[in-house]
This record gives sequence, C-alpha cells and structure tokens, in this order.
Amino acid sequence: MLEKNEIHQDFYWFNKPDFRIMNNRLHMVTSPDTDFWQNTHYNFQRDNGHCLFTRTETDFAVTVRTEFQPQQQYDQCGLMVRIDSQNWIKASVEYETPAHSRLGSVVTNLGYSDWATIDIDSRISVMWYRIQSKGNDMLIENSEDGSTWRQLRIAHLHGTSEALEVGVYACSPMDSSFEAIFDSFSLQDSHWR
Repeated sequence: MLEKNEIHQDFYWFNKPDFRIMNNRLHMVTSPDTDFWQNTHYNFQRDNGHCLFTRTETDFAVTVRTEFQPQQQYDQCGLMVRIDSQNWIKASVEYETPAHSRLGSVVTNLGYSDWATIDIDSRISVMWYRIQSKGNDMLIENSEDGSTWRQLRIAHLHGTSEALEVGVYACSPMDSSFEAIFDSFSLQDSHWR
C-alpha cells in the first residue's frame, strides 16, 4: 500500500479523503456523513466512505493494523473487499458509546447489508484485521496483537467479477470526522484451506 512514504502505484482512491503519510503510516481523515450500507433495516443506501484499493484476481490474504480515536457513534475503520456498490465486505470496530463499541463485519450481497458484531471495550484503540479468500468465500478475522487471530465469520460474496478490489477504508456516518491510522498492510496469497 505504501512504499517509501508514498502510495504504491498499484493503489487508487475511492472517495478520496484528506490524508497524509508519516513514518510509512497512512493517516486518513474522514468526512462527515460517509458510510457503506445498503437498505437493510435503516432503509437507506450509502456508498461514499473512503477507501484505498488495489485489484486482485487470485485468492488473497489481506491484513492491516489500525489505530483510531473515534469521535461520534459509528465512526469506523478497517478492511474492505468489494465487487461493486451492491456486493462487498467490511471488517472494523464501530464506535457506539464511551463504554462499548462493536467489533464485527458487514457483508452486503445483492444490495442488502447485514451486520454481525460482538461488543468490546471502547478504550481499545488498536485492532488488526485479516480477510482471506477461496473463490468468493471469505474468512474474516481480527487480532489485538497481529499474531493471535480469531475468526469473526465466514461469508460469501454473490456478485461476479474477474477482479476484486481490496484495501483499507474509513468513514463517519454521523456529522463528525476522525483520524484513522493504517500500517503493517500486506496482500499475499491466501493460506486459508
């Protein structure tokens, strides 16, 4: 993703945010009223969060470490795998209250999002994410230290595409903004069997 304190040439922005690169870490500042969600329960569609993507045509393992200090409910940052606006996956912590946040994932298929979560302490400000693929099946995991991984879920993307977009994302669904920091990004061959 980053190379010599610059964005690698194989990566591109989707809804480019304010950002800076310091010490080989990406600092992304979200815009207010940005989100990724399709239809379910809330009856709205948003596809305007910020992503830094690359494309891959083979089974992959994408990993990143995030640091975040959310400001308002639903502020979030993590990993995304995307076919189009109707078919994608995101893994993140979404801030709820000073007491608890929600660690989990959203899987959107055929224009409908679901949200699977577990509550965690809002004082947690660092999280690792990994998504591995086998065809259109995805293993979504998290880690607090980058070495001990826990499965969040296994999911399937229903859309079809020769290449998937993979990368980091951040958004602020409410009238707020925060800084998300990304480092230790890697994109390798999947080792999920």
